[in-house]
Amino acid sequence: MPNLNEAPIIVLGALLIITFGVAFEYFRQLIRIRKEYGKTKEIVGDIVLSFNKQLEREARKIDVVAYTSNATSSKCKKALDRVEQINKRISTPDPRIERVLADQEKILSELLRINNQIRDTTTSHKVLAEKISVIEKQAEQLSVISEPRIETAIPFKKEKALAPLTETELSVLEALLEAGQKTAPQMKDKINLSREHTARLMKKLYEDGYLERDTTKLPFRYRIKKEMKKLLARNKVSPPTE
Repeated sequence: MPNLNEAPIIVLGALLIITFGVAFEYFRQLIRIRKEYGKTKEIVGDIVLSFNKQLEREARKIDVVAYTSNATSSKCKKALDRVEQINKRISTPDPRIERVLADQEKILSELLRINNQIRDTTTSHKVLAEKISVIEKQAEQLSVISEPRIETAIPFKKEKALAPLTETELSVLEALLEAGQKTAPQMKDKINLSREHTARLMKKLYEDGYLERDTTKLPFRYRIKKEMKKLLARNKVSPPTE
């Protein structure tokens, strides 16, 4: 049985042992916590570093966007200034534009007046051409009526085939005899008649059997028939001089 004096010592020793055990466990947990703290610190540091890098990239992007925005804002401001200037110009008419518009109105008015004159002149020309055509027809009719027959006008004996011809018709045949073949426009200057009268005259001679006609191209070409050539050559003499 232990001594009562040793009881406090035993209790004290037990307390020391418990305190030492608790302290050891505390220091062990403290060491483990430091290790965990170190690992956590490294992880947090990596996260912070990665976050800082991400922040730097985003900051650069923001700088680029800000620069672009500033440039765009500057361009927009210039465009707005330009639009404002244009609006001022539009609201304040340019005297040169007004003069040009006035000149255009004058030019259009003058062109309209000239167009009316041209239309009136064209109408007058048509009326004049119709009158000239009527006069030419009347002159042709008078020339045909007043043209003497060749019975007494030509001082040589005529064949019966030439008897119905007028002097003009006979002159056409003689001209064709010398030229070979001609068109109506080519003959009009030789017999001093209009183109229409000459064309009708040569068509009549063709239909009466005095001429042959080449219809392969326009205008038609007329030539004397072979039998008429001999007849005209035999009866052709110079007209008497006065």
